[in-house]
Amino acid sequence: MRVMQCMAGAKHGGAEAFFTRLVLALHRAGLDQRVVMRGDPGREKQMSEGGVAARPLAFGGKLDISTRLGLRREIANFKPDVVLSWMNRAAGFCPNPRGRFVHCGRLGGYYDLKYYRTCAHLIGNTKGIRNYLIEQGWPAERAHYLPNFVADDLSSPVSRRTLSTPDDGAVILALGRLHQNKAFDVLIEAMRRLPDVYLWLAGAGPLEADLRKQAVHFGVAPRIRFLGWRDNPAALYAAADLVVCPSRIEPLGNVVLEAWARQRPIVAAAADGPRELIRDGENGLLVPMDDPGALAAAINRVLSGPEATGAMVTNAYHDYLADYGESVVVGKYLEFFNQVAG
Repeated sequence: MRVMQCMAGAKHGGAEAFFTRLVLALHRAGLDQRVVMRGDPGREKQMSEGGVAARPLAFGGKLDISTRLGLRREIANFKPDVVLSWMNRAAGFCPNPRGRFVHCGRLGGYYDLKYYRTCAHLIGNTKGIRNYLIEQGWPAERAHYLPNFVADDLSSPVSRRTLSTPDDGAVILALGRLHQNKAFDVLIEAMRRLPDVYLWLAGAGPLEADLRKQAVHFGVAPRIRFLGWRDNPAALYAAADLVVCPSRIEPLGNVVLEAWARQRPIVAAAADGPRELIRDGENGLLVPMDDPGALAAAINRVLSGPEATGAMVTNAYHDYLADYGESVVVGKYLEFFNQVAG
């Protein structure tokens, strides 16, 4: 079985991080792969350290002929059984298979299916995305649900003092692109109702300056730490008291799975992904979107109720092991590749 994986993603993002994890895990499982992706020194270094050589291509605009030719050349040389394209741009650059390979697209959101015309199969990383594919007219037998897994590497907690945080202060952790969809503005407003709590915000994006101004406006800036993007946040999870996912738009919510794997309580806004994962009160807490008061109340509930929180964390960790561990998800991907190529 020979699989080519194509990624034209951004420098940072949940899909890009999972792409790297999956490629390396499949390599460890013995899959014969070739990786073609938009050039990024950090991601190329991660691949190389994991034993995978990645071929960089530009994946530019419609007139990017060099990428089209380069991808055709890689396919001709490698002769894959399956080509897996990640998101719109990579799928659009893939040539028509014409019987030479099976083209599959992997979607982490509710994308326009016009980009996937040459695909024989589509993967959604949530049940909701698979249902969307079928609702859009994609044949049910060629629409598949394959979940993400997250790294469960344990780490010693980062010293709070290195992040100018008192040892006896409660710490909430939020991670992701600093983008409107992630609703970190709601979390910063909620901080007004959490006077003794510190927020570590790990991420980068276009709204950083606006979020910093908002923190000053609400008088909470002294208790917020903007940490930048973290490729390996394990030490942050280990030091935090709980994790918050306030997103307005979140098709999956890798942060939820990360919290489960690191055995940290999670409070999330009820966007599509967290709503699919979390059973409110059993393995996490759900709150209405765009409601800073409800978000603050749920955070206070976790911080003041260690017994109930402990049960939620235990349930969440069992859910993670059963459905979202590396070996479980890698096994499902290998089964999928054999099925579509068979």
